[in-house]
Amino acid sequence: MKGYTKPLILIILVLIADQASKTWVKTNMSLQQEFKIIGDWFIIHFTENNGMAFGLEFGGEFGKLALSLFRVFAVAGIGYGLHHLIKHKYHRGLILNVALIFAGAVGNIIDSVFYGKIYGYAGWLHGQVVDMLYFPIIKGHFPSWSPFWANEPFEFFRPVFNLADAAISVGVIAILIFQKSYFKEEVKDEIGINNETVED
Repeated sequence: MKGYTKPLILIILVLIADQASKTWVKTNMSLQQEFKIIGDWFIIHFTENNGMAFGLEFGGEFGKLALSLFRVFAVAGIGYGLHHLIKHKYHRGLILNVALIFAGAVGNIIDSVFYGKIYGYAGWLHGQVVDMLYFPIIKGHFPSWSPFWANEPFEFFRPVFNLADAAISVGVIAILIFQKSYFKEEVKDEIGINNETVED
């Protein structure tokens, strides 16, 4: 189990926090209900979606089923990749960020696979993902001289999301930012192998 302890703890903590927050919102709020946490820019807003992170979705019953199945296979792939990274002792930061992505993906799969049946509104694999975190930090209108969306309302950050989405986003962004550090050992190994080949 050496090397697995910290990623496993991180995954469990994210899943507990994600599912606890979703369960509380689902059982204590009505759909579209909201209340303000900090002013007008941090709001708990209960909504549900059929699709991917931040409310993106595929249409129809078949689209929902296909997306749920895709999630299951994707999580299996991410889990295998995480095992590979740990087994081959990749950079600890990379491992923990992949663990974040894995935990977030599992968190949303739980909604998709089980929530419809648990809460009695759909069958297996047709559950809706619970979202609640809403940060409308900036609101306004596009200027009248704008070539696109002139005078249209503007809002940042519009999507409503959950802790699982946040875990996935943090993991992906961190990997993009620190990729040079995460993969420099592999680059060195490749250079060493190429040098040995040239010398031979």
